[in-house]
Amino acid sequence: MPWQTNSNNPTKIISSSLLLFSSSLLFIQLSILHMKTFSVLSFSFLFYSLVSASSFTEFLFPNFTASNFLFIDNKGTFLLSRNETFKAAIFSPTGQDNFYLSVIHVASSTIIWSANRDAPISNSGEMDLTVEGIRISDHHGNTKWSTPPLRSSVKTLMLTEMGNLVLLDKTNTSLWESFQHPTDMIVIGQHLPQGAVLASAVSNVDLSTGDYRLSVTDSDAVLQWHGQIYWKLSMETNAFRNSDYVVDYMVLNRTGLFLLGLNGSAIVIQMSLLQPSDFSFVQLGSSGQFIITSFSGTKMEQEFVGPANGCQIPLACGKIGLCTMSSRPTCSCPVGFDGGSGSQKSSNCLPSDGLTLPSACNSTKNSSSQLNSSSISYIRLAYGMDYFAIDFSEPKRFSVNLSVCQDLCMVDCSCLGIFYENSTGSCYTLENELGSIISSTTDEDDLLGYIKVIAGSFSNVNKTSNEHQHLPLLSIVLLPITVFLLLVVFCFVLWRRWRRIVKKNEIKLGHRNSLSSGDLDAFFIPGLPQRFDYEELDLATDNFKTQVGSGGFGAVYKGILPDKSVVAVKKITNLGLQGKKDFCTEIAVIGSIHHVNLVKLRGFCAQGRQRLLVYEYMDRGSLEKTLFGSSPVLEWQERYEIALGTARGLAYLHAGCEQKIIHCDVKPENILLNSHFQVKLSDFGLSKLLSPEESSLFTTMRGTRGYLAPEWLTNSAISEKTDVYSFGMVLLELVSGRKNCSTRSQTHSIDNSNSGGGGHSSSSSTGSALAYFPLFALEMHELGRYLELADPRLERRVTTEEVEKLVLIALSCVHEEPTWRPNMVNIVGMLEGSIPLCQPRVESLNFLRFYGRRFTEASMIGEEDNDFVSFPLANKSNTSSDSHVCFSYISSQQISGPR
Repeated sequence: MPWQTNSNNPTKIISSSLLLFSSSLLFIQLSILHMKTFSVLSFSFLFYSLVSASSFTEFLFPNFTASNFLFIDNKGTFLLSRNETFKAAIFSPTGQDNFYLSVIHVASSTIIWSANRDAPISNSGEMDLTVEGIRISDHHGNTKWSTPPLRSSVKTLMLTEMGNLVLLDKTNTSLWESFQHPTDMIVIGQHLPQGAVLASAVSNVDLSTGDYRLSVTDSDAVLQWHGQIYWKLSMETNAFRNSDYVVDYMVLNRTGLFLLGLNGSAIVIQMSLLQPSDFSFVQLGSSGQFIITSFSGTKMEQEFVGPANGCQIPLACGKIGLCTMSSRPTCSCPVGFDGGSGSQKSSNCLPSDGLTLPSACNSTKNSSSQLNSSSISYIRLAYGMDYFAIDFSEPKRFSVNLSVCQDLCMVDCSCLGIFYENSTGSCYTLENELGSIISSTTDEDDLLGYIKVIAGSFSNVNKTSNEHQHLPLLSIVLLPITVFLLLVVFCFVLWRRWRRIVKKNEIKLGHRNSLSSGDLDAFFIPGLPQRFDYEELDLATDNFKTQVGSGGFGAVYKGILPDKSVVAVKKITNLGLQGKKDFCTEIAVIGSIHHVNLVKLRGFCAQGRQRLLVYEYMDRGSLEKTLFGSSPVLEWQERYEIALGTARGLAYLHAGCEQKIIHCDVKPENILLNSHFQVKLSDFGLSKLLSPEESSLFTTMRGTRGYLAPEWLTNSAISEKTDVYSFGMVLLELVSGRKNCSTRSQTHSIDNSNSGGGGHSSSSSTGSALAYFPLFALEMHELGRYLELADPRLERRVTTEEVEKLVLIALSCVHEEPTWRPNMVNIVGMLEGSIPLCQPRVESLNFLRFYGRRFTEASMIGEEDNDFVSFPLANKSNTSSDSHVCFSYISSQQISGPR
């Protein structure tokens, strides 16, 4: 039959179809032309019903256009991944306005990426795919977003099963990927490289860029708000640091979140997830929290939220709102500010009494730089308040008083407030943006906050001045008289109180006239730490019952103050004229500086002829006791941390204080340790505060034999390099686990351990059991045999490279020429690995060979006869039958005086 023949002819079928389609179009056109009464809307609907298309799967090709209107039946979806796990759509979170080109996880309806987040379009705005890339335009045709210029023409747009939108060229090479341009989240398998950031959305329905950022640094992942850090991944208890490699990228898989280094082969930090999931994502929420979410079946579950404390979020309670954490954050306003209160977040709190907040430098509205300084003041916050960024930032200045801190902020237009730490003198500035204030439960009396305010406008200031000019005459006369009378009464009360205290002390000590006015003047010094009565310290130490050490001027006792804090009380016994001078110096020095590696002076006692110092208690005692005593052997890492802590403390004394401070008695006895092996330098009684002019002239300090630099004999200037020399000697003792000038018993015990454990051998010049270790270290350095210098008790739990590092630093520190010694700041850098190691100069270390020969001669003389008179570098009164002198050119009596 004819129709059967036609049906089997493909060419005829196509021709018939085209003819039918053409006829249909012709009929539609004629109908439109003749039916003038049809509205434009009817035509649009008819046209849409004919050209509307279904979603495509996995691939799209150039010359493609999509809009929410064209794909309205599919809610704007125009492309699905192969298994329909993800979709690409022109989508609006509200369904009405602000449409975005988005990639969405289908089962959970989670937007994992959006292109034009800061330039939304209407439902008639279009996405065009061309050979040049993707372009998003509004209904007028204006470009709102586009991919950057590409290196070749686009062949295909692909949506992967991981949710990655990829442009490919004709060789299937990637030209551009959405995974390389994340918005506020990453999904399983997506990398966030070091230096990349996630930016929060404003809200769940407004996808535009918010103020919070998640950054991947070379060692961590951090959250920031206007450049201020408020959270770190490494601080979480369930985040484990596995190595110290440089971070390359952050990635999420089905088992956890990882920061990886060495091109992904080394785990730096990991956080395990509670349960594996097929779809998980890391998101920086609009609230500013770091969130890990898993989706299984139909259940969405948050695996982790950080920071968990809602008050740690910068705008938890708005600008200057006071956030108090109980079961959830509760907001109010600090005293001196007005705003909402209650369980809901407070709006921004504003100053009361007509005061205003200044704007930062980048604002033209009332910036601090444009204001008269007399119009700027501070509102002080109450005690017990903290700020979210303080724990993550360095102070603007260390060891300054409050007025200096306020002045720093006063002249800086970017500074909007300060926090001042009483115990350390640290000054923190709040710059550019102000967040919420946190109600703190710790350090309640240590941290003071001040918010900068402006006393109204300029007109208000002038108005106030004019009002003062019209004050009644009676007020002008009476006000100064009243102030004067109050001042007189105040001074009289202070004088009476002072007389009562003096009289009470004189009666208690039984020598009413023993205190001269000169003694009193010496100790009434502004800024001194807490002053104790002798009876208080006698009671605290149980009549000085438990002695825990001894120093150059007396013994140290353990005590417990009424507040239950444990202290070390140093009782000065050799109080001559020099003793009083050193006592005052120690109070002035330690009381005015604060550093984590310097012992804290709690207070003092100057009552009658009693002189006592009260320190924080270090429960492990001194390094001398720990390293050379019967304590368990110090592991190498512990020794390294002790060296680094000591170096940091000395670096602060030399370069971190307003005036240079030279310790001049660096030795193991003055390096104290707590239960966590935290290092603190003590005993500043021999230190002096030097101005730059004095530092080159001062040559009369004293120290301890065995650690004194050669310049003590030559009348050369004593500088901070004398501390460097002493530090080098201590470093050698840390390496070897023995004193540089050993007694017989110490050396024999070391030799015995060597015989069993294969410890270091003696060099040719140190064939005697009594070796001068610095010389032995120099000889082993010249031979490159560093491992023989390590403490044999470590039993090879240390590498050659680790020993070599400390030995090179130590030998560089003990150069005879002070200018060749590195400064302590550089030594800290060498220990931390941030600057290269110094190479010792052998020509400046040859004096150690002279020391070594003299030490051997002294040892031999001591074995034959205990009379050291013929040896000019020793003194009989300072040796015994079982010990040998350790010297620095001259006798201990000449160097240190009676100790």
